[in-house]
Amino acid sequence: MFLESDSVTLRKTNRQDVDFVCSLEAMEENAKFIIPWSKEKHEKALANTDVLHLIVEDRKRSQPVGYLIIAGLENPDLSIELVRITINEKGKGYGKESFNLIKDWVFTKFQAHRLWLDVKVNNVRAFKLYQKQGFVVEGTLRDCLKTEHGFESLHIMSILKNEYEELTKEGTCCSTSLMS
Repeated sequence: MFLESDSVTLRKTNRQDVDFVCSLEAMEENAKFIIPWSKEKHEKALANTDVLHLIVEDRKRSQPVGYLIIAGLENPDLSIELVRITINEKGKGYGKESFNLIKDWVFTKFQAHRLWLDVKVNNVRAFKLYQKQGFVVEGTLRDCLKTEHGFESLHIMSILKNEYEELTKEGTCCSTSLMS
């Protein structure tokens, strides 16, 4: 176990989990919002000391419901990227709770200065979640992804440690009951 709250457990992904991860990426409702990785790329990420690849589990059922990946653990600028968060069972709070746990870890345990991500412009659900979590748009990479349907744009969003601390102090966002 890496982190847990009342409702979710985040644990390090192992090789046996990679098929589950790839199956989530292949689901149509997820694939349209991410750039799926090959099984080999996920396996390489497991061995990469700059990357943290985690499985999200329903704590009560001990059953995987998603995964997340962060990168930049060796970044001397203390800037961590949330590469991906993908949840199978949407609308149950797993994504929000996992996001809160990892954000708390990034800023309070890892002591990063900045957490950033990119999100496809058409992924309105995720974009709104990130805004509610205190992330601000730094810019937009226009038509940067070529897809079978044309081109797509990405918003680059981030939150700084002092912004996270202020929002947490105010109780505006980011609350979770961290257990480890």
